Amino acid sequence: MTKHVKIVLSGSRDIPFNQLVLSQANVRRVKAGVSIDALAADIARRGLLQSLTVRAQHDAEGAETGLFEVPAGGRRFRALEKLVKQRRMAKTQGVPCIVRDDDQISAEEDSLAENVHREALHPLDQFRAMRQLVTQGTDVETVAATFMTTPAVVKQRLRLASVSPRLHEVYAEDGMTLEQLMAFSVSEDHERQEQVWELLQSSHNRQPYMIRAKLTEQSVRATDKRVRFVGLDTYVAAGGYVLRDLFEDDQGGWLQDVALLDAQVDEKLKAEGARIGEEGWKWVAVAVDFAYDYDDGMRVIDGDQPEMTEADEAQLTALREEAEALEAEWSSVADVPDEIDARVTAIDEEISAIVSRPLVYQPAEMARAGVFVSVDIDGSLYIERGYVRPEDEPVEEASEIGDEQGAVAVDREQQDDDADADTGTAIVSVGGAPGADNGGDEDEQDDLLRPLPDRLVTELTTHRTLALRNAVACHPQVAFAAVLHALTLDTFYHYSSAASCVEILVRGGSLGTHAPGMNDSASARAIDARHASWAERLPDQPQELWEVLIALSAEDQAALFAHCASFGINAVWEPANRYNEGRVSARTVSGRIEHSNVLARAADLDMVAAGWTATVDNYLGRVTKARILSAVDEAKGAEVAARLTGLKKPDMAKEAERVLADSGWLAEPLRTPSAEPVEDPAAIDGEPAVEAEAASEHDGGESEEPFAIAAE
Repeated sequence: MTKHVKIVLSGSRDIPFNQLVLSQANVRRVKAGVSIDALAADIARRGLLQSLTVRAQHDAEGAETGLFEVPAGGRRFRALEKLVKQRRMAKTQGVPCIVRDDDQISAEEDSLAENVHREALHPLDQFRAMRQLVTQGTDVETVAATFMTTPAVVKQRLRLASVSPRLHEVYAEDGMTLEQLMAFSVSEDHERQEQVWELLQSSHNRQPYMIRAKLTEQSVRATDKRVRFVGLDTYVAAGGYVLRDLFEDDQGGWLQDVALLDAQVDEKLKAEGARIGEEGWKWVAVAVDFAYDYDDGMRVIDGDQPEMTEADEAQLTALREEAEALEAEWSSVADVPDEIDARVTAIDEEISAIVSRPLVYQPAEMARAGVFVSVDIDGSLYIERGYVRPEDEPVEEASEIGDEQGAVAVDREQQDDDADADTGTAIVSVGGAPGADNGGDEDEQDDLLRPLPDRLVTELTTHRTLALRNAVACHPQVAFAAVLHALTLDTFYHYSSAASCVEILVRGGSLGTHAPGMNDSASARAIDARHASWAERLPDQPQELWEVLIALSAEDQAALFAHCASFGINAVWEPANRYNEGRVSARTVSGRIEHSNVLARAADLDMVAAGWTATVDNYLGRVTKARILSAVDEAKGAEVAARLTGLKKPDMAKEAERVLADSGWLAEPLRTPSAEPVEDPAAIDGEPAVEAEAASEHDGGESEEPFAIAAE
């Protein structure tokens, strides 16, 4: 049996500092990151918390010199030395030391052991300790000064300490990285933090940016135009809370009380609308965003530019001279002071206010016209004055419009009634995007691959129509052929069932009542920019148009023709219950969709390049779980889809949005089929099965439209 020898610890005693010398046996040579000043300040505040390890110094003959070498604790020695030099500590001050006299273990080994066996404090313990100090009453600035750091760093540590205790346990066991824990600190909702962590367990993407995106998806960024319109200070003053990210640039943070923000936006818009209505307009429609083609069918009245007064001209001259002087003085300076930059911006705004004065309208015209008031991308008020609705036209003018356009006016009015349009007869009417049709309660049949809802297919084909218009406008030869095709059908084939998606009047159906949020799409911006460019080149008076057109080059004529022709495209699918209203037949809609496919192939339509991607709002949140899983299966495979199977529908839709991002997956109504003919085994008497089904609807049959659509 082995007998264990009892260990004997080295003795400790106080040795005057002037009897200590730094040993060359200290293994620490690299001084990078070693802060002597910080340690000296800490020792001055709380004293020496860890004693030094020393050995008696011997001369060449082996006799003790009365001094002691410090092989381990060199940083503490230098900190004490600094305090002595600063006369904050006496050089004869006793220093607690452990005196080593073991000849079998070298001083180098002692130094190495003290540094190697030292265990750094776990970051989580540091976070919690700082939180405990603040909880006990120590302010952030004092904690920062005590530990030689900044208040911002302390606040970061406190935010990390406020993350869910459950996630702290995961981090402590190395189940997540510090960067992931930092990302979770962007939310203060422990339950939501834990939900996101559970959701990420079935995902390959656990990057910090994904965590932040999940935790802030129900918030509104401070850069949102609604926030700029109302003002962040106004929101905060009303009790609104802004969540900040202490670890990354958050561009002002995220507003948590979306309902409060929307209420403030509505209130301010109404007030602005009432103010503008006092100018004498018949109506004012206000909304953050209006539907695409919101002004379809309306006439814009002409206003006169008011003459500048002598005072205006004098002020304009003075502002321009000041701007030129500042430009000459600071143009060669790399770093312009903030006050100079602010003054230049203010001058630009003042000049713009003088030059861009509101137009003056005739009171009689204003009495029948209205104004659209919305919020621009920079948060400023966007005002469009002088719009006359067809029903507000003078009687004598309306009688000259003709039966065809009169029918259009009635149709427009009916559309407004159906879609709860933004404009009304009230002085100020508040409108926004049409409410989403969620298709009713889907709980009982959520696992069925049900047909897409009518409303959703209409919206999707509306997006496709807008993109198709843009694509055709970029292919003049295709546009020529499309219009020629429509003209030939109308001239030589009066009784043919063939149809074209090009409405030859170049008055394509309004897209605004079908799908919200079109104004900010890439296709809409491209069309608007091209339209504005042509508007600048064309004369103000229609009598001068012919001379201008014939003076254009062949290339410009072709480009203008393509642009105009593209406005006649209508590839929107409409549900069968509209067929009986006399607007369009089932045969026409079917032919319209088929011809839109031909046109899409010819114009190289690419809905992915046009900017469409599946989101919770535009698709995933409005279809069944089976549809969501089918989309993920198509885009990413069955294995990825299987990971979403156990999720609740809201979480499934959100996760599917992430998975499908940048995948190029398109909902079926957005796809362009190949040109190869496909036999329809269900054809009846040479007609497609879709027509037979549409006809049977009158007998109580279930509608079976293109893309396997049925009412949901």
